[in-house]
Amino acid sequence: MSDPKSKADMIVVSNRLPVDHDPSVEGGWRRSPGGLVAALEPVLQQTGGAWVGWPGTAGLELEPFELDGMELVPVTLTDEDVELYYEGFSNDTIWPLYHDVISPPAYHREWWEAYVRVNERFAAAAASVAAPGAVVWVQDYQLQLVPRLLRALRPDVVIGYFHHIPFPAYGLFAQLPWRKHVLAGLVGADVIGFQRVQDAGNFTNAVRRQLGFETKSGAIRVVADDGSVRTAVAKAYPISIDTQLYDEIARRPEVQARAKEIRASLGDPQTVIFGVDRLDYTKGIGHRLKAYGELLEEGRLDVEHVTLVQVASPSRERVAAYMQLRDEIELTVGRINGDHDTVGHTAIRYLHHSYPREEMVALYLAADVMLVTALRDGMNLVAKEYVASRIDSRGVLVLSEFTGAADELSQAVKVNPHDIDGLKDAIMAAVEMQPAEQARRMRGLRRRVRDHDVADWSRRFLADLDAVRKQDA
Repeated sequence: MSDPKSKADMIVVSNRLPVDHDPSVEGGWRRSPGGLVAALEPVLQQTGGAWVGWPGTAGLELEPFELDGMELVPVTLTDEDVELYYEGFSNDTIWPLYHDVISPPAYHREWWEAYVRVNERFAAAAASVAAPGAVVWVQDYQLQLVPRLLRALRPDVVIGYFHHIPFPAYGLFAQLPWRKHVLAGLVGADVIGFQRVQDAGNFTNAVRRQLGFETKSGAIRVVADDGSVRTAVAKAYPISIDTQLYDEIARRPEVQARAKEIRASLGDPQTVIFGVDRLDYTKGIGHRLKAYGELLEEGRLDVEHVTLVQVASPSRERVAAYMQLRDEIELTVGRINGDHDTVGHTAIRYLHHSYPREEMVALYLAADVMLVTALRDGMNLVAKEYVASRIDSRGVLVLSEFTGAADELSQAVKVNPHDIDGLKDAIMAAVEMQPAEQARRMRGLRRRVRDHDVADWSRRFLADLDAVRKQDA
């Protein structure tokens, strides 16, 4: 990799670049959707910062280049890297382990070796573009070794790490054969951020028990191999969304007209229930369908009056557990529709697609009830997107207590998705909730997501990193 034109004072390191390589579009790059890009792109543009990541195509070798005021530093991954580091260790070892072993994790040494090798590559790329004393912010579970590796290469930089998914309780984390290596990698950062206070506590407990470091109120006394001591901080920084953007889209006349079209296409039911998730075993889609199907069986819901729209975005389609999950979900949908559809009404409208943001907002506006029934989720931004889109202060959010969002969105109808009877009662409470009660709850939810948006999240994290830099100066 050649040196970029200039060194950067602020660097983001994530598995993916904020753009996807797409030769079919003008310029060859398509902007990636998502809250992380929305939060960090303005910061990098203001500071002339750099973003280190994979461009999304295996084997693609590119020099650093500038786009929209950011220096983009592509990291090359081979087909083998994608298979072993990404699909293997990241998504078939770490992902299920950190999501409470909902699906059994697989432990393969060759996957771990690839994970180490790729993390070394990312660390080297970040080190090559960092100005003296730069701030480097590493993102998520694919890159847990980067903080320590980067510190070894560039002890002058200030390092942050944010963990977007849950961090498991010690009894689960301890299963990982390479647990000490992962923890040592993470405490290489100065500030280690998590979605929930519980996740930060799980992490510091693991550090204390596995590495023997003293911890107190999130402060970790890190002892290096040479005997030097420094303090790292682990704490919660709940991530959020660009609330103003969703509010603005929801006010567009064409989006509101599209919401009416969607309801009309469903036969104008009295109630539209909506679920949107990546097709992932952590999302509780099967539990949701079971509860809904039983409500139809029992006559508590009537297909003439209620429709469930379930969007299941394609996800990790080459991983066996995901292929099996898709088959299970589609069989369940087919059975429920076969049992309950009428000529004019369908019980479940199942959509295995991804949709642009404007269409998602129209769906949020069309939905009377939003079901978020994740079995385990670091945050769940869909819940916040729904709230931000409900400019009419109507609609009901049914929210799993096992999401990070449940800590913040206290006016939602909370559920334990494993309790099918409780989930059924919560759905009925949402369907039957009076407009005045909906408005009271939704106003409180909207206030929360407005006051704590994604810009607030990045500001708070970066302020703590800046405090470390001033302390070291």
